[in-house]
Amino acid sequence: MVLSLIILFADEECPISKSSRYVSWRNKPAIEGQHGGIRAAGFVLVVEVLENLAYLANASNLVLYLSKFMHFSPSRCSNIVSNFMGTAFLLALLGGFLADAFFTTYCIYLISATIELAGLVLLTLQAYTHSLEPESCLSANRNDKCRHVDGGKEAILYIGLYLVALGVGGIKGSLPPHGAEQFDEETTQGRKQRSSFFNYYVFCLACGALIAVTFAVWIEDNKGWQWGFGISTMAILISIPIFLLGSTFYRIKVPTGSPITTICKVLAAAIFNTFSGNYARTAHVVSTNPSSRTSSMENIEEEVNITEELGFLNRAVMNRSTTCPTFKVNIKQVEEVKIVLKIFPVFMSTIMLNCCLAQLSTFSVQQAATMNTKIGSLRVPPASLPVFPVIFIMILAPMYDHVIIPFARKITKTEMGITHLQRIGFGLFLSVMAMAVAALVEIKRKQVAHRAALMNSTEPLPITFLWVSLQYLFLGSADLFSLAGMMDFFFTEAPFSMRSLATSLSWASLAMGYYLSSVLVAIVNHVTGSFRHAPWLYGSNLNHYHLERFYWLMCVLSGLNFLVYLMWAKSYKYRPKSTSGSNDTRMLCNSTGI
Repeated sequence: MVLSLIILFADEECPISKSSRYVSWRNKPAIEGQHGGIRAAGFVLVVEVLENLAYLANASNLVLYLSKFMHFSPSRCSNIVSNFMGTAFLLALLGGFLADAFFTTYCIYLISATIELAGLVLLTLQAYTHSLEPESCLSANRNDKCRHVDGGKEAILYIGLYLVALGVGGIKGSLPPHGAEQFDEETTQGRKQRSSFFNYYVFCLACGALIAVTFAVWIEDNKGWQWGFGISTMAILISIPIFLLGSTFYRIKVPTGSPITTICKVLAAAIFNTFSGNYARTAHVVSTNPSSRTSSMENIEEEVNITEELGFLNRAVMNRSTTCPTFKVNIKQVEEVKIVLKIFPVFMSTIMLNCCLAQLSTFSVQQAATMNTKIGSLRVPPASLPVFPVIFIMILAPMYDHVIIPFARKITKTEMGITHLQRIGFGLFLSVMAMAVAALVEIKRKQVAHRAALMNSTEPLPITFLWVSLQYLFLGSADLFSLAGMMDFFFTEAPFSMRSLATSLSWASLAMGYYLSSVLVAIVNHVTGSFRHAPWLYGSNLNHYHLERFYWLMCVLSGLNFLVYLMWAKSYKYRPKSTSGSNDTRMLCNSTGI
């Protein structure tokens, strides 16, 4: 009764609907039926096709550009590409944080797209201007070393790459949550449409990737990298006005302050109160809103039942009379931090999967480059290998949404049909299979090279590159299940104020996977080289690598990671479907003055 009166009083003081947690691009309250919905999300999906085309047109073939034109060694190329892609995805956390805390997903996309455009222009100029490239080096022997790019030329390369990485990170951190925000989460239809959006977001990723690894890569290999970078530049340039065309239809989440501050404040309060002894020991406590901006709601209290999970954080809640203003938090904030900590093990479990995915942009491309890349009379660029999983994703994504999920809903009689964690788990299992297949294919490739006496030759090996496509197929399928599942899981489970940041964890997992790949290569080379043997992954000749052993190591690590994931997933409890619309609306009134 008291709680009902409080909510009624709050609604009289702030007569706005639950949808007013969102505003239009003109910063006016969003109107239900006019803003948001499938039409608004459609612009986001089209933009994602162009954005991923711009990114993957270079990333998928970058290892060969660095090797053939910048003259870096295979292992150095692998590390550069892994670090570049890892940084791009890790910076998605920055984009998500800024969207949640200070700006909006709408603004962050526009800023990030402009930054990526600047980086692509710089890379295009370097590829077009021969004086900014190293001297050409032609040799028939794989063991001959060429002088790689250095000095100011190398600086231009890295500045261009990491401007692109910064822009890509901001886009990845803002565009998916911006699209997901267009749907009403408080209705069953809205939640189903949001789940479909994430499936079709991955579908659009695949559409952009298909153009990138076919048309754009062919242009790079046959017409020159200046044209390849030019295609990426035009794609991201066109995406900006298309995104702006949807402005009148978007509903945009209002920033509610720094989620990092909330997390740190709750953790600090729990630690402080533990040592001071000033914390509530009962499960039913009184909480107040600690915001300094709250005036009309300052004296309102609401009774909330605090959960027993992660009980240490409950110590952050204390009675008003003994509260230190610096560490003053409420139960809602404590529960939000608990949610973040509970989804963190799932995030950690997906890093190994993305470490496996990193091989598709590095060693797998280099493997294919040593093999016969002709299909009949058509020569296929090695960087176009991802076309196989991309096409499979484009077929499977709509089938998953329109056939598999409806069937699963009928069988399980649940709204989701297949849970997020089940979907992620299946992706992890496929990654284990992919590494085993990759190891077997590499063994076969080296056997062919040895029998043909081509271990030190630049001539293509008499074995088709389609063998390598098998690992692409497995890892591409794993990517479909895991990426869409992760984005939907993190967005759905995260607190309203942290959704952009939480969704960015999907990309941060990719980043950590790429970084882990670089670390594993370095560790493997250090350990194997310390026993008076040549390191497994060192030198300019891939035929002398022990890549198959590295893949077996990845297979074992992925299997162990899968077992750990099963343990976490089994104990995880999903949030209830009901939302705290009234509480969030009151928070918006207090924080924005509406």
